[in-house]
Amino acid sequence: MQTQRRKFLAIVLTAFAATIGTLSSATYAQATYPNKAIRLIVPFTPGGVTDTSARLIADQMTKRLGQQVIVENKPGASGNIGTNQVAQADPDGYTLLLGFDGTMVINPHVFASVPFDAIKDFAPVGKIGDADLVIVAHPSVKANNIKELIALSKSEPNGLNYGTSGLGSTPHIAGETLNMKSGSKLVHVPYKGGGQAMIDLQGGNIPLVFTAVAGALPHIKAGRIKAVGVPSAARSPSLPDTQTFIEAGLPNFLLASWVGILAPAKTPTAVITKLNSTLNEVLNDPDVKKRLEVLGITATPGTPKAYGDQIKNDLASYAAVVKAANIKPQ
Repeated sequence: MQTQRRKFLAIVLTAFAATIGTLSSATYAQATYPNKAIRLIVPFTPGGVTDTSARLIADQMTKRLGQQVIVENKPGASGNIGTNQVAQADPDGYTLLLGFDGTMVINPHVFASVPFDAIKDFAPVGKIGDADLVIVAHPSVKANNIKELIALSKSEPNGLNYGTSGLGSTPHIAGETLNMKSGSKLVHVPYKGGGQAMIDLQGGNIPLVFTAVAGALPHIKAGRIKAVGVPSAARSPSLPDTQTFIEAGLPNFLLASWVGILAPAKTPTAVITKLNSTLNEVLNDPDVKKRLEVLGITATPGTPKAYGDQIKNDLASYAAVVKAANIKPQ
């Protein structure tokens, strides 16, 4: 009897020790996080708002975490390829996603299928900010404001082409909404990222691009392109001379984009908390706020839950917008 008890006790102690060892290893790994470089996947080509904001935030988080945060561009399928790569990554906090509203809450409605679930496959870290949009034109386009652009598009037999960062992106939604509200004849041309669209615009290969202020601003300042209008509540601080759509006679025309950071689902809570705390430190830095503002981005520090709630709400609301804009699944 005593022998059986000893054997049973030995089994229990062995199992307990194994459990404690596993917990200790996990706890230790989280306590020492990060102890190597972190990859921040941007699912678009360099040059757009996601890439621009990612590099600024990555640099600032590197300084605070003591480990390098490396930006990697993984474009394709309107952001689906890079986004899915993060969804499939190990949930250890070393592979993160620069989330974009177009990919996370619009793509699920405009593609016949996407390889990820925007809610189930990700753990929100925090939103970086809301990004002002702008429609920009090649200098040769004979329109300097939205009214003139609408009239010009109606006068063209085939309308005017406008490029965006991809099918179903927020700029795409904005362009289609402009058509519905004003009767303009803008024809969508999707790119694999805002950067390539901007290159073609400057080269005169496309007359218009709807994009984030962040990606367009340097080229506007250099005189290579011109700003035509912004669909925001007030004029962008970065473009004080550019009319809003509301000023141009389109009431309640408000559209903005957002960017944020997400991790794969099941990433430990302690890791998410550490990343969120670091991100908020960055976003509350006055210098960072100013630099984001120059790019047309309003910093929005907050909790993972608040960001997750917005993703859920936007996912539901954009379903109706996509249907009204008659954007067909691909």
